[in-house]
Amino acid sequence: MKYDVIIIGAGPSGIFCAYELINSKPDMKILMIEKGRAIEHRSCPKRVTGRCMGCKPCNITTGFAGAGAFSDGKLSLSPDVGGNLPEILGYDEAKKLIGESDAIYLKFGADTNVYGVDKQAELAEIRRRAITAGLKLVECPIRHLGTEEGYKIYARIQQYLLDKGVEMKFNTMVTDIIIEDGTAKGIVTDHGETYLADEIAAGIGREGSDWFSKICDMHGIETKVGTVDIGVRVEVRDEIMDFLNKNLYEAKLIYQTPTFDDRVRTFCTNPSGEVATEYYDDGLAVVNGHAYKSHDMKTENTNFALLVSKNFTKPFKTPIEYGKHVARLSNMLCDGRIMVQTFGDFLRGRRTTEERLFRSNLVPTLKDAVPGDLSLVLPYRIMTDIKEMLFALDKITPGIASTETLLYGVEVKFYSNKVVVDKEFRTSVRGLRAMGDGASITRGLQQASANGICVAKSILATGGYTQP
Repeated sequence: MKYDVIIIGAGPSGIFCAYELINSKPDMKILMIEKGRAIEHRSCPKRVTGRCMGCKPCNITTGFAGAGAFSDGKLSLSPDVGGNLPEILGYDEAKKLIGESDAIYLKFGADTNVYGVDKQAELAEIRRRAITAGLKLVECPIRHLGTEEGYKIYARIQQYLLDKGVEMKFNTMVTDIIIEDGTAKGIVTDHGETYLADEIAAGIGREGSDWFSKICDMHGIETKVGTVDIGVRVEVRDEIMDFLNKNLYEAKLIYQTPTFDDRVRTFCTNPSGEVATEYYDDGLAVVNGHAYKSHDMKTENTNFALLVSKNFTKPFKTPIEYGKHVARLSNMLCDGRIMVQTFGDFLRGRRTTEERLFRSNLVPTLKDAVPGDLSLVLPYRIMTDIKEMLFALDKITPGIASTETLLYGVEVKFYSNKVVVDKEFRTSVRGLRAMGDGASITRGLQQASANGICVAKSILATGGYTQP
């Protein structure tokens, strides 16, 4: 079957690409292919059973809206956060596209409230504390969807696209991209089906980054070795983070560690949220976090990620596999579950026990986490970076470096397959464009959505591939 455009993946970049295409050209024939389920069929049985049931594919990481459907749903409204669009398109163009994607979220019911724009005195105080601690505060307005509200917003968008005539195939895995004479012609699915198109846009997200990396290797699509982001998820009582939560919702802080001069950043803060597990198709379990808008779903704890960014040199060329290897060590020690350790035990170099864990003031929100010793999992360099970052953060909001603070491991972000693209997001193969987190172009909902809009505009403007 022949289409005008095939979109691989129904995450934010794919969704917003389809939205822009079908609104601009209603007669366009568009096919979206997604390995997961339609959004109304996405539910995690762990919330009822208390343990992972091994759904294939995982309902948390795959399906319409991708991992974004069950994320905390924070939309970063500054080009300084969430990806590489400013580097590719220029700052002003990236900002314009973020505004366009934000308007679409608002159209489908996003909260109009924006954090971090109306409390200048408080922001100045946070900035002063950050400078004193040697931290860089990235000032970024945040629109918070909330896990349950984000799900509803994406459900409305899915129905809108279906009503407009966008064809969607769920529970369908793309096994290969058909490339002839250096030009992408179509795709092959695990059902033995072949679909052809003039344009193919790959928006596979983090969950599919390993798959896309192998496709690139198979067909000689140009890539670069990307950055490895690996670390832990920190959990503290809400009282510890109260000043930051009320004034910024998510404080984005960056630190260059004194011992190794490594870059460590805070990521995905969830006030009154819960720590969660993400499962990948190969059984890999990594840690994440959520927060809800509804008051009856809130907890007494705040969680956020600390991620250490590492760039490797030759001959290293498998950053995704490196991240998975570290996470597998934790899974091996915890029988496929997430490890948790108190910061006090982390500093002392001893394993956390259930007895010490449950006598503290801080009650873990990830109930099936296994008390353990992160030094058996994380490299010494990353351990040192995390320790130094927590002591720096303690100068901004005292109590983060408490001995009771919980560290969950391992958190890894799989967007390390850096596909080489031009300003039209065309790859080295004609007719194939790459977008979103899985291609290491973006690192979050808003820039991924903006990226999808940009790819659609490029397809519409060129009417197909033209050699750059």
